[in-house]
Amino acid sequence: MSHFSTLRTKITDAEILKASLRDLGISVKSEADVRGYNGQRVRADLVAVLEGEYDLGWSRNTDGSFDLIADLWGVAKKHNQTELINSINQKYAVNKTLAEVKQRGGLQNANVKLVLQK
Repeated sequence: MSHFSTLRTKITDAEILKASLRDLGISVKSEADVRGYNGQRVRADLVAVLEGEYDLGWSRNTDGSFDLIADLWGVAKKHNQTELINSINQKYAVNKTLAEVKQRGGLQNANVKLVLQK
């Protein structure tokens, strides 16, 4: 029986996701296996290689969004999974916003202030 869970996300940009993971000090692999319980593995488009025996993975859907795939029980053994996933999502949102502003030419002489609220 698989221990992997699949969660829908709003992530759509693989390059920004990779950069966000690296910004958080997390190693990233493309087209790799997500490690799970008892040596189980599942293939994903992007894999965040975590400390310990478990990883987070993202697989692209036909609509361009990514699903998060992970053995969440296993990830929780070594990490606060909620904080980890929230920090990845927040970093992605900030990087995506900055990329979009930059693409529109809005960062040439602008000050950008992002306020995160809980």
